[in-house]
Amino acid sequence: MPYVEASVRHRQLVAAARTVLARDGVGRTSLRAVATEGGVPLGTMQYVFPSKELLLRAVIEDVIEETAEVFRGAADLDGGLEHAIRRGVEDVWVRLVEGHSGLQVMQYELTHHALRTAGMESLARWQYERYTAVIADWCQQAAQRAGETCAVPFAQLARLVVSNLDGLIMQYVCDPNPARSRQDLEAVTEMLVGLSGVPRDTDVVAR
Repeated sequence: MPYVEASVRHRQLVAAARTVLARDGVGRTSLRAVATEGGVPLGTMQYVFPSKELLLRAVIEDVIEETAEVFRGAADLDGGLEHAIRRGVEDVWVRLVEGHSGLQVMQYELTHHALRTAGMESLARWQYERYTAVIADWCQQAAQRAGETCAVPFAQLARLVVSNLDGLIMQYVCDPNPARSRQDLEAVTEMLVGLSGVPRDTDVVAR
């Protein structure tokens, strides 16, 4: 078997694990199944990840960072806070939710697993801290560039963006209804923009 650098092999097996987890769930995922999916001997799999818990930790970290990167690139920061919220929520929904139910189910399952596994609880907390920090950063940047003031702390606004998206995603996964989800997403976006307290585009036009 040709030599593969450790970092490359690590990424290869995490990607294989994500495929198996999305297909079979946490309970039915084994090191052997991941090794088969990744096209490597079980011994190689166990050398890189000696236990299933270490593998799941690596997958959780990978999913969190990937999602955070989507959040980071979602918002257009040059149109003010309202535009950033609308663009960010829309882009996240398109890139992570619509047509990606398997990813969302896997992510929820991994979060619950982390909460219930001794020594991994901090990963669940870090997940939400990470997402909130990224969203708070782009909200603050957008407001500053436009010379706007947010009516609530940016960290609070970001937490509410995350929590509202979480709820809508769970409903979408449990009962897929794209039209209804879009209506609810628009309503949530309006609430978040209203909470921010910045002048809306329609207000500017009216004046």
